[in-house]
Amino acid sequence: MNSTTDNTLMLKVKSGDLDKLGLLFERYNRVLFGFFYRLCANASTSEDLVQNVFLRMLKYRHTFTGDGKFTTWMYHLARNVWADFYKKNRKMGMINNLDKVERMPGDNEYDFSKEENVKLLRKALDYLSEEKREILILSRYQGLQYKEIADILDCTEANVKVKVYRAIHELRKIFMRLENY
Repeated sequence: MNSTTDNTLMLKVKSGDLDKLGLLFERYNRVLFGFFYRLCANASTSEDLVQNVFLRMLKYRHTFTGDGKFTTWMYHLARNVWADFYKKNRKMGMINNLDKVERMPGDNEYDFSKEENVKLLRKALDYLSEEKREILILSRYQGLQYKEIADILDCTEANVKVKVYRAIHELRKIFMRLENY
């Protein structure tokens, strides 16, 4: 996925060629689905949130400058969509990831012990604060580099490294506690 091409496509969307948004959707809908799925463990909600991100891309296309990477701008929008969803549903008492963890498509490929570890890891992620869970998802699951995450979070790369280290450290503690439970 060439960021120059992504930037070019988004600049065309910005100038009114809305069909190009479909190409960006084809490239990034699965990536965004994975991002949201790891945050909420619900496929239906993740699909809705992906749609919301692309609606916001359309609505806020005028804010895309093309100076940075398209994915940085996209994740800014995705984080805002998630924050809005989380705030709304938390107020309504609908957020509770700890009661159920949906199986992700393809989970049946794991052997039993690996499947148990995956479930424990997902449950441990649920115990992390939103900030720590999000930074781990961006760095480990989405594969973004620390510099990209720093741009998304509007902080320094060193700050991201510290946050990732602390989140992994806390995740490890929670995982071990759940494993021994």
